[in-house]
Amino acid sequence: MDIRVESVDESARKEPLTADFGFGNKFSNHMFMQEYTPEKGWHDARIVPYAPFEMDPATAVLHYAQEIFEGTKAYRRADGKINLFRPWENAKRFNNSARRMAMQIVDEEEHLEAIIKLVEMESAWVPEAAGSALYIRPTLIATDLSLAVYSSNTYLHYIIVGPVGAYFAQGFAPVPVYISDKYRRAVRGGVGDAKTGGNYAASLFVGAGAKAKGYSQVLWLDAIEGKYIEEVGAMNIAFVYEGKRIVTPPLTGSILPGITRDSILTLGRDLGYEVKETAVNVHEMLADIKSGKITEVFGCGTAAVIAPVGKFGFKDEEFIINDYKVGPVTQQVYDELTGIQTGRIADRFGWIHTIE
Repeated sequence: MDIRVESVDESARKEPLTADFGFGNKFSNHMFMQEYTPEKGWHDARIVPYAPFEMDPATAVLHYAQEIFEGTKAYRRADGKINLFRPWENAKRFNNSARRMAMQIVDEEEHLEAIIKLVEMESAWVPEAAGSALYIRPTLIATDLSLAVYSSNTYLHYIIVGPVGAYFAQGFAPVPVYISDKYRRAVRGGVGDAKTGGNYAASLFVGAGAKAKGYSQVLWLDAIEGKYIEEVGAMNIAFVYEGKRIVTPPLTGSILPGITRDSILTLGRDLGYEVKETAVNVHEMLADIKSGKITEVFGCGTAAVIAPVGKFGFKDEEFIINDYKVGPVTQQVYDELTGIQTGRIADRFGWIHTIE
């Protein structure tokens, strides 16, 4: 792919951050963009100065939410090189989401090429601080100007990047999670397995209520029977039984197929744990926490990587997990996974693309 490059004016250039990254609210100097029309296909691929773009008030994405996005990271290695973690899997999921939302797919190799070129150009923005990374956000939006309900004919594909620290303010530490027994995030046959903004918008109302009760995240149950566990916040979830077995709900169509989730399933087996994908009944799960059968719980996703769960709140009862401490299995999986991502541990699975 021929990518035109327009460098930012020196007078407007921002210096890369070295601390106080926050999460997802600071961005580098450049972004990637290209457009799609039926006549030209994907065209005008370019890296340009990061800046707002104008949208007509009738732009389709603003009315019918035809949009998707992805999230992946670039990690600074000790030798100064940069690691991308399974970015081709994110490209595949990007297109799977596009298909589900009736959008134009991108060429996956060209998509990856754009990410690599943008990261190379913004390499100084990949932070060195422990627990930090360069967050990469590819996005695809519908751009037809119409209030009629139909699949857009035109699209904008863009990628922005910026340094991030820990997703949770407390870093790698247990979080409290509230179980929603009334509201649901997604349903089988819907768009729960697509990375589209509506899934996240659907969670905000309950999330705000949970935070008012002192909880950081919401555990979602299935929309059909209201008793099977699906996701925690914007992450997949896993349960550790007696320190030996890692269990996560199966991909039923309403759960996002997480790249981190898939990596943990592979890594868990490699580390000698029994790993299983099976339906988890919320009432049985809470009983297993009480009895001590479940010894650890953690969420997993690109943003947080792994987030230990310290307690569940369900109705008027609290269920403490592992004395509200990070468990040994969670710690081992976190150390191994982040070690591979940052190059501290050899990549034995072929997950890493290194930018020299």
